[in-house]
Amino acid sequence: MPGAGAVAPCRAAWHGCAVPLILASRPNTYTGSPLDRAGERRDDPAWVAAALEHPDALFVPVWRSRNLIAGVDEGKPHAVYVSGATSKKLRMGGGPWAILGLYKRRPMFAMDLSEAEDPLPLLPPALGEFIDLRDVGPGLPPEEASVLAHARGLMYWRQRSRFCNNCGGLCEPTAAGHVLVCTQCNAQHFPRTDPAVIMLVVRDDRCLLGHSHRFPRAAMYSTLAGFVEPGESLEEAVRREVREETGIETGNVNYHSSQPWPFPASLMLGFYAEALTEEMKIDSSELKDARWFTREQVRNHESEGFDLPRSDSIARRLIEDWVNTE
Repeated sequence: MPGAGAVAPCRAAWHGCAVPLILASRPNTYTGSPLDRAGERRDDPAWVAAALEHPDALFVPVWRSRNLIAGVDEGKPHAVYVSGATSKKLRMGGGPWAILGLYKRRPMFAMDLSEAEDPLPLLPPALGEFIDLRDVGPGLPPEEASVLAHARGLMYWRQRSRFCNNCGGLCEPTAAGHVLVCTQCNAQHFPRTDPAVIMLVVRDDRCLLGHSHRFPRAAMYSTLAGFVEPGESLEEAVRREVREETGIETGNVNYHSSQPWPFPASLMLGFYAEALTEEMKIDSSELKDARWFTREQVRNHESEGFDLPRSDSIARRLIEDWVNTE
């Protein structure tokens, strides 16, 4: 008998275990950054000051967690970066900024304009509009989507971390905006990223999909997901979340890929999990419904009467890569 918490042995021979070992078919949206993050230069005030004044510096504006994007009406969205000359006018407002890195050797910064009720008059005319990245992410060039996600996530943290969570003192930025230091107790605060596991549970030719109360579409079914708890491995988090939400016991867990998800501050870690049981006991506080679906049903989900998650999500990638692996 295995001990408490032990994984049951594999019961089928598919890459050595009953859960498929499926590699990512292509990069996830918001990955593949073109930036050299220049982390070793952030603590050099002279270098940072020179980078801010560099004639070729680029700035990525963020306004209330929205990114500046053009070409939406034409169906060809693209990121808008502003020049150093324009940025000087914007920086006069005193909003947060931080270096993102070097883009083709050009310094690139994120800057937050959230203090302005309407930031567009501050920018050159017809430059673009501030849009929720989730609305256009899949249509952006991949490198641009990654840069905008990076800027959004970093500015979200800066806007919500002005005071020390240790003593309540005011925090001041250092390391080119990547570290906040309390002016009272000197505690250091770093950008927050919350790890979350997201998993497709599989058993033979079927996968388990659930419908959450939080889903924006009534017919959408997606993978299960949840945040990692303190003292917990990723594999343990996968098994716990599946058991808590559906009552399904899982065994082997295989990694697929990861995706930054700055909506607002998560890192999604994707897995496939082997279902050891089939009968469900759904946690109604988390899910409205959960069902087993065959590959054929997933391929024909529209005629079957259900939707899949959005195309830029790792959930969709997990489902598609499983469907396409026989």
